[in-house]
Amino acid sequence: MSPAEIAAVQGKLNLRLGPEYIAQRPSPGGGGKLTYVEGWRIIMLANEVFGYNGWSSSIVKLETDFCDVNEEYGTRRVSCGISAMVRVTLKDGTYHEDVGYGTADNLKSKGAALDKAKKEAVTDGVKRALRNFGNLLGLCLYEKQFTQEIIKIKAQPVSHCSF
Repeated sequence: MSPAEIAAVQGKLNLRLGPEYIAQRPSPGGGGKLTYVEGWRIIMLANEVFGYNGWSSSIVKLETDFCDVNEEYGTRRVSCGISAMVRVTLKDGTYHEDVGYGTADNLKSKGAALDKAKKEAVTDGVKRALRNFGNLLGLCLYEKQFTQEIIKIKAQPVSHCSF
């Protein structure tokens, strides 16, 4: 990438997310809400910043932490937890890696539980690796003051297609 291209990308990455990109859900441990960006939105933003062919992701390691089968009460239920080390690489070779985690609770088959947990772990890893590139890709969500203020703003619908 030329110095001008690098400056343009860095300028975009320094921007913070608008409220239309941010979602909230109850915290896993209870007591509060977790602020996050959905996986498809982060991928869409990465495509806008780097170009659809300007970045890629790869799974460095995928590990099943547990896969429990419970056959109580005459029904079979499977719960799994999987961790994924994911690398996001830009076209110039710059990369960031991070770990993601996924779970599946009480699914009817082992295949379905493993599939759900793997997808969740990889998506989480991609999101975490991308956030290392800058605010626009999720880094700003780790600033408590920012998240407290941005959730107060009413989000406007996002319109990206102009064709």
